[in-house]
Amino acid sequence: MKIITSLKLLVVTLLFTLNYSGLSAQEGIIQGVITDEYGINVPGAAVMIDDLNKGAVSNQDGKFTFVEVPEGNHTLTIKYLGFADFTKEVMVNAGKTTSVSILLASEETQLDDVQLVGFSAGGQARALNTQKNNVNITNVVSTDQIGKFPDANIGDATKRIPGITMQVDQGEARNIIVRGLAPQLNSVTLNGSRIPSAEGDNRNVQMDLIPSDMIQTIEVNKAVTPDMDADALGGSVNLVTRSTPQRFRLSATGGSGVNFITDKRILSGSFLVGDRSKNKKFGWMVSASINDNDFGSDNVEAEWTDTFEYTNAAGEEVEMEVNPYANVYENRKYLVQRVRRSFSANFDYNFDENNEIYLKTMYNWRDDRENRFRFETEVLDAEDIMEGDFEIVNGTPARFPVEAKRETKGGIPGGRIQNRRLEDQRMQNYSLGGNHLFGNLKFTWMGSYAKASEERPNERYLVYATEYGINNEINDTRKPIHTPAAAEDFSEFELDELTEEYQFTEEKDINFFANFELPADFFAQGDGSVKFGVRGRFKNKNRANNFFEYSPLTGALDNLAMVDQRIYNDNDFLAGTKYNPGVFASPEYLGSLNLNDAAAFEGEALPDEYLGDNFDVTENVYAGYVMTNQKLSDKLSVLVGLRVENTRIESTGNNFDVDEPEAFTQINDESSYTNVLPGVHFKYNASENTVLRFAWTNTLARPNYIDLVPYRQREDDEVSIGNPQLDPTTSMNFDFMAEKYFSSVGILSGGVFYKDLNDFIYTSVSEEESTGYELYQPLNGDKARIFGAEIAFQRQLDFLPGFLKNFGIYANYTYLNSEAKGIANEDGDMRGDLDLPGSSPNMFNASISYADKWFSARLSGNYSDAYIDELGGNAFEDRFYDEQFFLDFNATVFLSRNLQVYANLNNITNQPLRYYQGARNRTMQMEYYSTRLTFGVKYDLF
Repeated sequence: MKIITSLKLLVVTLLFTLNYSGLSAQEGIIQGVITDEYGINVPGAAVMIDDLNKGAVSNQDGKFTFVEVPEGNHTLTIKYLGFADFTKEVMVNAGKTTSVSILLASEETQLDDVQLVGFSAGGQARALNTQKNNVNITNVVSTDQIGKFPDANIGDATKRIPGITMQVDQGEARNIIVRGLAPQLNSVTLNGSRIPSAEGDNRNVQMDLIPSDMIQTIEVNKAVTPDMDADALGGSVNLVTRSTPQRFRLSATGGSGVNFITDKRILSGSFLVGDRSKNKKFGWMVSASINDNDFGSDNVEAEWTDTFEYTNAAGEEVEMEVNPYANVYENRKYLVQRVRRSFSANFDYNFDENNEIYLKTMYNWRDDRENRFRFETEVLDAEDIMEGDFEIVNGTPARFPVEAKRETKGGIPGGRIQNRRLEDQRMQNYSLGGNHLFGNLKFTWMGSYAKASEERPNERYLVYATEYGINNEINDTRKPIHTPAAAEDFSEFELDELTEEYQFTEEKDINFFANFELPADFFAQGDGSVKFGVRGRFKNKNRANNFFEYSPLTGALDNLAMVDQRIYNDNDFLAGTKYNPGVFASPEYLGSLNLNDAAAFEGEALPDEYLGDNFDVTENVYAGYVMTNQKLSDKLSVLVGLRVENTRIESTGNNFDVDEPEAFTQINDESSYTNVLPGVHFKYNASENTVLRFAWTNTLARPNYIDLVPYRQREDDEVSIGNPQLDPTTSMNFDFMAEKYFSSVGILSGGVFYKDLNDFIYTSVSEEESTGYELYQPLNGDKARIFGAEIAFQRQLDFLPGFLKNFGIYANYTYLNSEAKGIANEDGDMRGDLDLPGSSPNMFNASISYADKWFSARLSGNYSDAYIDELGGNAFEDRFYDEQFFLDFNATVFLSRNLQVYANLNNITNQPLRYYQGARNRTMQMEYYSTRLTFGVKYDLF
């Protein structure tokens, strides 16, 4: 009823608005566009009509609008960091729209002693001007600034922004953490349209799916306004593609490189071309990018326990407490080829001065081909360990029997799979929108369709297993290892399993919004507006997997010694020379097996392996908002508003009988809830280049899709169930930020923030009474809080003498302190106060650069502290994401105004991905990627 009432109120307001939105007989409109000398649009410019005390800011397309402008001559003043103020006389006719084109010229209007490399209003200037003139607290990074770092995907570029850290996958930044809040608690949009997730069990957007050279600007909104989606607890990241130019533009890049872990090549290329028709009504831009990267990783993993079980001479099972030891150990070798392709086409058409429409499209497609060779050992059950089979030294098991496995992951031969596991991820987005003026009423709208999918066809596993005794490393828990007590006999590794599976996940997202804005000066300061609108977002996510196990009908696969092999016994394993993955069935042999040959193999579907993971979820969100932006004085302005969101969810899952895994029941569930979310933003311009901001906002985060599904899944002695009655996590947020902008295009900023969370979601681990199995279920916790502080500095050192003025500094630091309450351990007892998972206490970026007219170079460091990644049943089982420090270097030589060559060196420190269990010295995973070198040439024709 609340939503219906709100919608009725908006309709009445709209009808009232349309009746009273006409122009006064003595007033007109100014519509303008600002470009640089190359026809590239200039966003973030402050435009003033001084005699009316009216202001506007150019948008991403360089456009600005003034309504209710009295008839007559007026002077527009354009203020832009790095440039002297620019003025233009405009004649306004009553009842008409006056079009203005403003060229922000370069060198003759630049401030003294300021050099903007690139000969124009560079991307760094565009980003900082946009950030300065935004109403809310944001960080804006441009494609030009991105290009100064050696970042191939948009995730690696985003980690340079204050308050952001990234989780990596195969050495590339994938999942974004904003202000200590996990990836699923933040939103990612493309040109304001929501990006769906290709992963099956969460809402995470794969940031490594999008190449950095396809994006013009990254906007991180840390305090959202009422006209933005509210599900952004940490922040909302908006990726803005390049807008259509005002005249012909052509850009192309070609490059190569080498991955030192495999000594395999890297290939990359991109192009962009765009233009505008002679009458300036139609604009277009097409761009494409490809990156082919052949690399891999060296990996060691372990699980830890502090008990040891065996059978004594009397036949009784005994459990004893011991020092923590690795009861499960894995050594993995990954070989990966990742081919990332991206295509974009943007169009706009201006019917007249008051009406334009646009179409923005992007298609991202990534093939991830992987072979994994895994050597695994796991301590045997108590019934299989007798006294004398093991040795305990100083309270730590040093020798014991294990089940040893050697596993090959691959796929079928030929085509795009090529004997590897193929992970085909795609994300596409199509947005059609318009900007219109009806008298004094601004009307904007957009409809979009987006889809993300992940397909893994013909994924095969071939596993051989045996039992023997191992020696366990007891002196260095940071480098766990199990080594066979005697030489391995591969003929004793018998066939354990041969499987093939198919996985498919798809998420569709349909969006529509309509915004209306009217001038409304409540405080007689010459400026102000009221804005209101509606939005609908309609999502569907489903997963359809299957799983087959095959039994050979001949003896050709009986043991590992009988099959073609791949051997990894070299001495350059990055985790250490003591690690040798060893011998495995070759991927070519695995791919060659004709599993459909009924004379050679008998196949069986195993529903208990996949049906519990299959689901279908529909989520519809209906939202409405109203807000007003008012000047309280010449220096102080306020934005205040209210947003209401209603969420309706329908989910379908599969519930297995714990005792009979073959039996399952399909279950449907429904839920709905409404959130009322007020917000206030103050902005105080202490001086022309000093800005103070304060915001009080309310945001939310919806549960992961799989958590809402009424499913039940058993794997060994563990049972996972969903929770359709989960409440969304909500947060009340307070932010204060001070910003000092330098005329030489730089910034010094600092601020503090506080987040008060309710109903945060965690995975509970307990014992199921009826079965004794470990039970995993998502639950709502009680409260959590985050306090943080940020400081950032970015400046060319132009005040220094001589060549020293060509040096620049880019640095930022974020401190976080978090606390979570209401988390139960496996015994049902409250654990007390804990850090909120995902909140890294310390994060910083730092780089020093040199740039003159013909050469630039930058050394960059990125650090994030360790943090809890996943809560276990108790403190001993908690999983931590360890600290990481990346060091990168890149250099560019400008051969001319249009031609440049570049070289990048990534991960100079060979930083591994590392998890640890409970204590920092207990390694759960350490994965090394080595260093990557890329180089190439870039050509820009404007």
